[in-house]
Amino acid sequence: MKTIIKHTIAAGFALWSIATAAFAQQAKIVMPKQGLCAHRGGFESTPENTVPGFEEAIKYGAQMIEFDIQFTKDSALVIMHDGTVDRTTNGRGAVADMTLNEIRKLDAGIKKGSKFASTKVPTLDETLALMPKNVWLNCHLKGGSKLGAAVALVIQKTNRMHQAFLTCEEDAAQGARAACPAILICNADSRYRANVPQYVAATIKNKANFIQLLVLKPGEDRTEQIALLKKNNIRINYFEAQKPEMLEDLFKSGVDFILTNDLPHFVTEAKRLGIAPVQPIY
Repeated sequence: MKTIIKHTIAAGFALWSIATAAFAQQAKIVMPKQGLCAHRGGFESTPENTVPGFEEAIKYGAQMIEFDIQFTKDSALVIMHDGTVDRTTNGRGAVADMTLNEIRKLDAGIKKGSKFASTKVPTLDETLALMPKNVWLNCHLKGGSKLGAAVALVIQKTNRMHQAFLTCEEDAAQGARAACPAILICNADSRYRANVPQYVAATIKNKANFIQLLVLKPGEDRTEQIALLKKNNIRINYFEAQKPEMLEDLFKSGVDFILTNDLPHFVTEAKRLGIAPVQPIY
C-alpha cells in the first residue's frame, strides 16, 4: 500500500512539474506589439482557411493569423468563412447541414490550382496544433453564444489563452466568457460596427481586448476614437490594407495590426518600417 501511495505521489508531482514548466514557458513568450495579420491565412496565393495558407503565413512571419470558425451539423468545429462550401470547395451545401465526415471528403484547394488538390477543410484542433506560440490568433466566429463557449473551451484546453482571441458578436462573447471568463475578445458586433463612435464606446463598455476597425472612409477622422481605445488598452486591428503603401500611415495613426489578403507582398514594406517577421516558437 505504501508503495502504491509513493508512486501516486511521484506521478502527481511529475504532472505538477510539467504543468509548472509549461506555464513558465508561456510566461516568457513575448507577443507582437504591432504588425501584419494574414487574413484567412492570406488567400491571394493559397487556398483560404487551409493548412497550406496558414503554413505560408507562418513562413513569412505574420504577427497575427486570422481564420473563421463554425459548427458542422454534428457540432464539429471547422475552419470556413462562408455559410456554404460552394465557393471554396468542390462541393455544395450549407456547412450547418453537413457532418464533419462529409466536409472532410471535399477538396478545399483545387479551386486555387492543381498543386493544392486534395487539401482538406481543417478542424479547429488541427489549426491550433500547427500554430506557433508567439503569433496572435484572430479567431473569427461565425455563430452565437453556443459557438463562443465551445471555441473558448478549446482554446483553454490547448493552452492558447495568451494568444488567441475571439472576433465575434456580443452574444458569442457572452457565451465565451460564461464558459471561460479570461478569454480574450475582439468586438465585431455588426449592429453598430459601421458607426465608429458607437463601436468604440461599446467595445470599451464591454471590456473587449481588441477592436477591428473597418476601412477608413474618405475624409473620416478617427483620432479621438483611437485615443480612447489606447487609453483603455484596447488593441486596434484594421480591415484591410489593399496596398503596402498604406501601412505607414495606418501604423502612424495608432493601428496595431493590419489585415491583408496578400501577406508576401506586404512583408518588405513592414520590414522597412521596422517590423521584423516573427521567428516562430513552438
